[in-house]
Amino acid sequence: MEKTNFQQIAQLWRQEKSELVKRSTMSAYSLILENHLLPSFGRMMHLPEKSVQAFVLQKIKSGLSPKSVKDALFVLKMVARYGEKKGMMPHQEWNIRFPTEQNAKALPVMPLEHQKKLMRHLLNHFTFRNLGIFICLHTGMRIGEICAMQWQDIDLGRGVITVRKTVERIYIVERKHTELIVSTPKTPTSNRDIPISKELRRVLAPLMNFANPDFYVLTNKAMPTEPRTYRAYYKKLLESLQIPFIRFHGLRHSFATRCIESKCDYKTVSVLLGHADIATTLNLYVHPDMEQKQRCIDRMSKSLGYL
Repeated sequence: MEKTNFQQIAQLWRQEKSELVKRSTMSAYSLILENHLLPSFGRMMHLPEKSVQAFVLQKIKSGLSPKSVKDALFVLKMVARYGEKKGMMPHQEWNIRFPTEQNAKALPVMPLEHQKKLMRHLLNHFTFRNLGIFICLHTGMRIGEICAMQWQDIDLGRGVITVRKTVERIYIVERKHTELIVSTPKTPTSNRDIPISKELRRVLAPLMNFANPDFYVLTNKAMPTEPRTYRAYYKKLLESLQIPFIRFHGLRHSFATRCIESKCDYKTVSVLLGHADIATTLNLYVHPDMEQKQRCIDRMSKSLGYL
């Protein structure tokens, strides 16, 4: 077996993988390699479980989120399997353990009173950037999808907003710089048509008469804005309104929470959000309280004839 270290294998893997996945996906993989995997494993000829376990614990201790560490492990496994397949690295099995999370973080959701205050401001102080926030609160779209939205994606006749693209900044490893691109959404299920509410239609209808179909909604120009810039604007807006900060992605969580609170069925909410499967929606947003659990038990008992 030829002696090849992890860095050499990763380079060969990256060349082949780049022809099979989206540029943005490859960019994410490359960043994980450059920032985490190569510094830790670059010179190693094989990857024993002890070393991988130590890597996981060290990264979590340094403040990296469990999700980010799991993403790094995913890339590590892909490269290791590639090396094994090519005969450059021995077969390896790992049983990696993560520290038990003591306190699960609650999803950031904007309280209803703050959401109403924000929406009143957005309606009374029209700008195209404010319109994007208003649309997000009515559709649950991701920030990249909002940034990529063009006027041609809004169809008042059918009453839908078509989501088929996203804006993201990717890292170009070869040139050591970043680039703003418009690409396909996060997953195939992210391609979706979202119905336009009556409130949103009232805002959009007058604008559609003079909008250039090829222009981006947030800028009303031929060039989009990037998510980082839009997040900064959103943060300053909340500060000006004295609304406690939640991340922009929290608006998506707020949309989903309002749908669940309105008794929308979970499958429909999942489709509207563009989740890959309903399990994601259930795990994120459906947390029955004791009253709901009691009603469920009572209905089950009644169906069995006990009540």
